[in-house]
Amino acid sequence: MEALVARIGKPHGLRGEVTVQLHTDVPGTRFAIGARLLTRPPGVGPLLVRSARVHNGTWLLSFDGAPDRTAAEALRGTELLVSESDAGPVGGDTDGVPGETAADEGWYEDELVGVPVRDVKGAVVGQVVALHLRPAQDLLEVALHDGRRGYVPFVEALVPVVHMSGDVTDRHVVIDPPAGLFDLPGQG
Repeated sequence: MEALVARIGKPHGLRGEVTVQLHTDVPGTRFAIGARLLTRPPGVGPLLVRSARVHNGTWLLSFDGAPDRTAAEALRGTELLVSESDAGPVGGDTDGVPGETAADEGWYEDELVGVPVRDVKGAVVGQVVALHLRPAQDLLEVALHDGRRGYVPFVEALVPVVHMSGDVTDRHVVIDPPAGLFDLPGQG
């Protein structure tokens, strides 16, 4: 089994660096120079970390075999993984290994995707299809039953319950969106 530690974003500069969306609490350990990371899709990797640094709060990585911007662009969207035996916990980090919870009780996208979304009255309104990490607040992307997509700020006031313990069939997220949230431009 494998645990997601990051997703590769856009290239940065001309020398093969890429931005990454973190899914680990210990990026300095996971992205040490020479670290071997598995990939999804598997044909892209494994990737060996050539360099890792933080620039304006964003982690930038480069990999052996991806020396320029063109090669970095080809990596966009690739998920970086560690095997369960390597996943840890390392210093409290869980990297989304099932059955473990991060110290800050955060949730990882791979834990949330596919989970039913209910309103505060208990009616199922859709299911989680993505978690978008943003600087100010994260967004849950929900596939609504009417075929539209909606985005809910992942804050306690709007997502008061994330029930992930117990039987997998009982897992769910409760949302309490303000009236008209799914009717805003960009929703649907």
